[in-house]
Amino acid sequence: MSLHEVATHGGAIDDAEHGRERGRPPVGPRLQRAFRAGIEALSPPAQLLTVLAAAEEHGDRLTVQRAGRAWGAGDAAWEEVTNTGLLHVAGNRVGFRHPVVSRAVYEGCGAATRRRAHRALAATMPDEAEDRAWHLAALAHGRDENVARLLERTAARSRLRGATKTAARAWWRAAELSAAPIDASQRLAEAARASWDAGWAATAERLLDEAERLAPGAHIARRSRGLRGIMEFTRGMPEMAHHFLITDMKRVSEPGTALELGTLAMRAAWSVGRGDLRDSALELLLEDGVEGRTGLPGTAAWWSDDASADAAPADTPDAGDAAARARTTILPLLPPTPLALAWGIEKPTVDALCRRLPHLRRRSERARLAIVLAQTAMLDNAAGRWPQSESSATEGLRLAQDLGADHIASHCRTSLGWLAAARGDERAVAEATARTLETSLPQGVRALSAAAYWNRGMASLFHERPEEALDILVHLTEPGHGAEHRTIALLAAFDTAEAAVRVGRSDLADERIRVLEAWARRTEAPWARCAAHVTRGLLGGARAEGAFRAALDVPGARCQPLLYARAQLSYGEWLRRGRRRTDARVRIGAALEAFDRLGAEPLRQRAQREQDLTGPPGRRGGSDTPAVGRLTAQEQRVAQLAGEQLTNREIGVQLRISHRTVGHHLGNVFAKLGINTRSELSHLHAGSEPP
Repeated sequence: MSLHEVATHGGAIDDAEHGRERGRPPVGPRLQRAFRAGIEALSPPAQLLTVLAAAEEHGDRLTVQRAGRAWGAGDAAWEEVTNTGLLHVAGNRVGFRHPVVSRAVYEGCGAATRRRAHRALAATMPDEAEDRAWHLAALAHGRDENVARLLERTAARSRLRGATKTAARAWWRAAELSAAPIDASQRLAEAARASWDAGWAATAERLLDEAERLAPGAHIARRSRGLRGIMEFTRGMPEMAHHFLITDMKRVSEPGTALELGTLAMRAAWSVGRGDLRDSALELLLEDGVEGRTGLPGTAAWWSDDASADAAPADTPDAGDAAARARTTILPLLPPTPLALAWGIEKPTVDALCRRLPHLRRRSERARLAIVLAQTAMLDNAAGRWPQSESSATEGLRLAQDLGADHIASHCRTSLGWLAAARGDERAVAEATARTLETSLPQGVRALSAAAYWNRGMASLFHERPEEALDILVHLTEPGHGAEHRTIALLAAFDTAEAAVRVGRSDLADERIRVLEAWARRTEAPWARCAAHVTRGLLGGARAEGAFRAALDVPGARCQPLLYARAQLSYGEWLRRGRRRTDARVRIGAALEAFDRLGAEPLRQRAQREQDLTGPPGRRGGSDTPAVGRLTAQEQRVAQLAGEQLTNREIGVQLRISHRTVGHHLGNVFAKLGINTRSELSHLHAGSEPP
């Protein structure tokens, strides 16, 4: 059995999370007896060699050989044990043919023999060797502060090189050997943080609770580096997380940790839409001289989502300066990804996140990795990198579920829900949003609840149900609603305005347009400028075409391909309704190509229908021409919807024409088909001629 396994047996760190990592299956009594019979047939020196090999974790032949010589196990014993096939040697490596054999040898040899083996192995190693500390720990009976300090140094070195699992085990074992409760408490706090970084969330919480039970005090926040607030942020109440994080950032000794906790407190405040809490965290960071805070004054504006001019600080960066500044800003100071999107700094933000990913993977920091994957997924969605987004969100969701980090999991689900809405998979949207709202609404995480509502509103809008979409999306700005959140409402403003225009709510559409225009003036973000122009064009009027053209001419607007394609489609639809079919085909064709490339199926279908309507009007045929073939494309669409029992107003909403125009088209349909009632149109919808 490995030394690290010895450290975990019978203690607080021997749960299923660690069992999955060890990889050595348990040995039943019958199997153990069978192996013992074979081992006992060996000479005593050869038996001792098998115990040494089982006790030496890394399979280092030279270490086992040196320890064996001290026991009197020379070359003859080596030859005997290798001839039996029990041990195999390859260069400087030695091992058993199966992990079960190693465990059977170790557990079956007796405690006195195991201690003798660890003592012999420790004697072959330098004083500062990490494995020596583990061997001495295996020898220890009761409390041994000297060995505990050795293990503590081993744990610190392991953490520095990213071996968080080894560090967690070493700190826990050091705590078990500690003579004083305060020392044990500090080491348990360190073990809790290493366990969290390794992805062992349940163990981390248990160790942290035990540390507080043994000796409560500020040392727990210092040694766990604010773990209580971090855990609360990922799966609990954001206001409570903010309290823990603000309190602990005053206690931690490392400036970088204080900066991390302070900016995490700002994120917690943003997630519940509490500007006052965000400002209190920001003020504390500025006042306390935290290392890295020199970049805060220039980036503080990015944490604001107020579109009003009075809310803009004097040093609010313009678009070009914002992007340049973001490229040189350290990752903790960059805002949450929805705010990064809103400010138009998504490119430098995703670049910074992607630079972080390999480092987190090398160090197996699963908690931080899940957070970064969730963030990159949302930014990849906006940039049209949908396969990458789906991969990141799926991996992040798996890691977050293993951690029990509900809010990180929900962040991943909202990215997957956004994708599902754009792709037309309403079942996936319903499932993802339901799972998100199960936790986000009761715990008051408004940003996640709002993102789930946005997913649902998008799905309804893209499936030609604008009234339903509007009913959902208005909750994003409804005071007191669990999904009210200014940043998400801002990002969803284009969808809200389009739904409002299509149901005749020009007042609501105009209100959303004013918000977009104010935000565009404050930030010069390309997406905001493009969306503001398109929504102005959707309202129609003499300046509609100029608004559409201005939307398509915004520098950088193409960086969000779905938004840009929707702008093309809206302009094309406007041109078609103005009977400029040739111009319309160009715009709609470009949108159709983009939707097809992205995989935005409902929008592709809508663009295809619009493209069909730009063709030449249908001609009246002779006696051999099917009656349906005499209808224009628009008349066919009106007839199909009427056959589905939609009212004239409902048909007008879907086709974005007035109910009077619908009535005019139906009159032509009745005349061409020789029918008198709407019920006869059901045959057309079923694919046959009316009787």
